[in-house]
Amino acid sequence: MWRTALSNILTTLIDSRSIFNQSCLLCGSADANQGLCLPCRQDLPVLPRPFCPRCALPLPENGLCGRCLRHPPVFDALHVPYVFRYPISALIHAFKYGRRLELAGILGNLLAAGTPPVDKKYDLVMAVPLSKERLAERGFNQSLELARSLVGIIPDRFLPGLCWRKCNTLPQTGLRHRQRRRNVRHAFCVETRLDGLSVAVVDDVVTTGSTLDSLSSELKKMGAKRVEVWALCRAIRVKT
Repeated sequence: MWRTALSNILTTLIDSRSIFNQSCLLCGSADANQGLCLPCRQDLPVLPRPFCPRCALPLPENGLCGRCLRHPPVFDALHVPYVFRYPISALIHAFKYGRRLELAGILGNLLAAGTPPVDKKYDLVMAVPLSKERLAERGFNQSLELARSLVGIIPDRFLPGLCWRKCNTLPQTGLRHRQRRRNVRHAFCVETRLDGLSVAVVDDVVTTGSTLDSLSSELKKMGAKRVEVWALCRAIRVKT
């Protein structure tokens, strides 16, 4: 209940402020850089270390987690700077569902600042695609907008049309892990050969990784040598 109330308050603040006046979207401070002041930026829920380099789940010590040792994901690495918690979750919600497209630059900068640089190790950069139905409903692909903010230094390797969804799958929210896997199985299509190429895939929030596994599987079927994922947040179940 209180999280919903805080999210609503933050959404109202975002709606009433312009990123161009450089006031902080979270606290209203005039001393903001790229939409957030330094204290608020430092208070964002950073992914705790150490974490599994394959799936980004926090661990008590360095190394691969047990799940990745037993059943490694299809993608080769997951780079995530933040945990999907308030207040960054509210920023993403306002961007994704409130159609606040101007937040793409702020969130993209947060992603770029907290992940490895996009350099020559990647031959191609792409975003997780939306179905035609979901794209028409939302008006834009949030992952694609995040990707645009990352590829300024290698625009020639950004291929937004490399892959597309063949069908409009059910929303992953609320589905169990096995249901998520079945829901996105064979959901993507890649027609371009990617023999020996390294591909960076951009997403907004990673939960179980089922969508990314399905997409990575199609990319590797077409010859991709390595698939690494960049995501802004990792959803982590909190034990109580």
